[in-house]
Amino acid sequence: MDGSPRRARVVMGLMFFPRGGSAQVTRALATHLPAQGWDATVASGSLGHGGPSDASRFFAGLDLCALDYTEAERAEDPLAHDPPMHPSFEDREDAPDRVFARVDEDAYERLVDAWAAQLSRAGAAEADVLHLNHLTPLNQAAARVAPHVPVVAHVHGTELLMLEEIAQGPPAGWDHAQAWRQRMREWADRASALIALSPSALQRLEELLEIDAGRCSVVPNGYDPVTFKPREVDRIAHWRRHLVEAPQGWKPGGDAGSVSYSPTDLDAFEAGPVLLYVGRYTAVKRIGLLIAAHARARERFHTRAPLVLLGGFPGEWEGEHPLATIERTGARDVFLAGWHEHPELPDFLAASDAVVLPSVREQFGQVLVEGMACGLPAIAADAYGPAGIVDDGQTGWLVEPDDERSLARALVEAVNDEPERRRRGQAARDAAQRSYAWPALAGQVADVYAEISGEKTRK
Repeated sequence: MDGSPRRARVVMGLMFFPRGGSAQVTRALATHLPAQGWDATVASGSLGHGGPSDASRFFAGLDLCALDYTEAERAEDPLAHDPPMHPSFEDREDAPDRVFARVDEDAYERLVDAWAAQLSRAGAAEADVLHLNHLTPLNQAAARVAPHVPVVAHVHGTELLMLEEIAQGPPAGWDHAQAWRQRMREWADRASALIALSPSALQRLEELLEIDAGRCSVVPNGYDPVTFKPREVDRIAHWRRHLVEAPQGWKPGGDAGSVSYSPTDLDAFEAGPVLLYVGRYTAVKRIGLLIAAHARARERFHTRAPLVLLGGFPGEWEGEHPLATIERTGARDVFLAGWHEHPELPDFLAASDAVVLPSVREQFGQVLVEGMACGLPAIAADAYGPAGIVDDGQTGWLVEPDDERSLARALVEAVNDEPERRRRGQAARDAAQRSYAWPALAGQVADVYAEISGEKTRK
């Protein structure tokens, strides 16, 4: 015994393999919580060996207990494999991670069993707090193996989208929707505290899960102030490398790099400001709307202003693929940069002039915060999370959801008025520093832990 005081410990659970925003939140908090007196163990799903979804790579340097889905993903029935593949809150055709609302009782029990064993391996019963991301069978597993340990349920919002669809009348095939809605309500009710990303998310959480808002804390997602800040890059060299020399853009049926551009295409980047979209190729993101609005706005630009689409994991898209939209609309100066890992994002932001997110049901808008931290003004739909992040007229532009003309007007203003674009970019940087830096947000989360566990935050 060295006589030093015992440090508080949290086990952070994430059922999904790391790719989306909740994985980045988990990694950021696990990194910054020790400075707040809380040591963290991460229990996460994992997929592939050495790739971007491999938890050991994604959470490198952290105390990790990973559940490998690689073999399950390849199985004829991923949910019947041992361990079973996690389900999803999205209903994507032919995806190995089928939507929760299609998952029957037997598969549910297998999921609970697998994660009860995983939480036991992670030392959940000896922890001071369990921080469980999303409302999933992890919550039931925690109740089984560590019923005495207080739980923080971190609701990231994708589960709310599924609950909203159930409330409106479940789609065909969602035969187990009501059972999952009841489970999620019970898990939320059982939690010692809940975290929502924004006031609007809190209101929806309150309505859909029928819980008392007094048990909830609003803690937004944040950014790493060491990584996301204004920096100098050779912009033309950056775009040449990622669009011409080592492209990652892809087309349906093609691998990363199947879409590339010629050196002459880079003339657009010499001319004017770069508009950057970052995200998946899902229907809710409204990429087709953005491409059409850019084509409309282009006629009024004072200079060429390329639109870069960064993201879209190879082979994953919903609805019309962006290349098909470009072809259908005859859009010009739109570039697909492909999927890149999160550590690469700061350079892409530094090589751009505004970040654009037309998504109409974005639960938060992580990329908006990261872009603002780098001094970029934001253009986003006036709905859900982005409406609380972007201060219209100050840190960026808020546009009517699903309104091509409104979005085109904002693009024109951002491109044609350089002084105003720069003014809003500086204001965006200031706002991000005030409200969204991860070290301060980790302190807020530590306060939640302390309140429900009786542990004093030790710094």
